[in-house]
Amino acid sequence: MAPILLLSDRSPAEVLPAVVALGLDLKTEHLSVVAVADLSRLSPEALLVDAAENPGQALAVLRALREGRVTAPSLVVVERRDLERFPWEEVADDLLFPGAPEAEIRIRLAMLRRRAGSGEGSTVRLGPLLLDRDSYRVTVQGTPLDLTYKEFELLRFLAERPGRVFTRPALLREVWGYDFYGGTRTVDVHVRRLRAKLGPEHEALIETVRGVGYRAADV
Repeated sequence: MAPILLLSDRSPAEVLPAVVALGLDLKTEHLSVVAVADLSRLSPEALLVDAAENPGQALAVLRALREGRVTAPSLVVVERRDLERFPWEEVADDLLFPGAPEAEIRIRLAMLRRRAGSGEGSTVRLGPLLLDRDSYRVTVQGTPLDLTYKEFELLRFLAERPGRVFTRPALLREVWGYDFYGGTRTVDVHVRRLRAKLGPEHEALIETVRGVGYRAADV
């Protein structure tokens, strides 16, 4: 099994005390843009990012990971006071507080693993879009789209259920899983980014139902 990569300048016990007892295959790298420039040698299953001590640095690293097209999902450890100070919804797949118990850590990691390792092995079509669950690849009339892990998951979830409306809390629960501290604004941010990447010709494939939520167009 691939390791979970902790990005921090502290020990695992300092970052997330309860994680030690879980017996995970946990590797550590410095929390810096330079250190994470090439993660291919580790091929991590998931990223555990320490944003509790230096949230600004963690945000910069997470943005660098996105730009570097790292597909491993990220679980970010953040202090409550920093929830609203930084745009975690733009870069994180899930959040944890430093005092999280073993059960919560285990559940959140299991949810990330399940999504990242889904073995459904088939494609989903939404109009001109073709989504490949195995490769996390999306094409529009043969042209690939550059989506993040969570953008793909959101698009996949909606595309599998065309015409069905989902509230923002429902999407948080189904796509982000268990519980997500970022709030429903996270959904709006990801929908906005998805539409921008789809472009004017195809952005209407994700429809807003005023006062309710979002749905994939039934095409």
